Amino acid sequence: MAQQTEDRADEATIRAIATAEAGRPGALMPILVAVQRRFGWLPPATVEIVADVLNVSRADVAGVASFYADFRIEPAGRLVVGVCRAEACQAAGGEALAAYAEERLGCGFGATAADGSATLDAVYCFGNCALAPAASVGGRLIGRASPERLDAAIRAETER
Repeated sequence: MAQQTEDRADEATIRAIATAEAGRPGALMPILVAVQRRFGWLPPATVEIVADVLNVSRADVAGVASFYADFRIEPAGRLVVGVCRAEACQAAGGEALAAYAEERLGCGFGATAADGSATLDAVYCFGNCALAPAASVGGRLIGRASPERLDAAIRAETER
């Protein structure tokens, strides 16, 4: 019963966000960004509600939501860690950092640890190539990332 009430509240919030943004040109992206900002992901009702409000097909909405890697169709872990997988970072030791991050967090790229503690994202360029390899923890950028710097950032973020 509590879950149904929560789902209806989420649906009402999604509809309110979509309705508020619907008059903007190219409203689909701003709506999806706003929904994700509110919930941290795109709840299942998002596609149907946004399609209804914008009078577009569910396939149109689902296509955009699934195309862009920044949109989450499942909740993220309590901590989100990103590791750059682009060429400059790979050339500067990013492969070893990526392997360490997978081991440290207990999940592969694009996945969330079984206990929900962390999600590991592959990022294809933070624009911080001069300080490669780059990573992020909780949205905070780390240049010249190493296992030690990654651990320190994870500790700092989890102590907040």
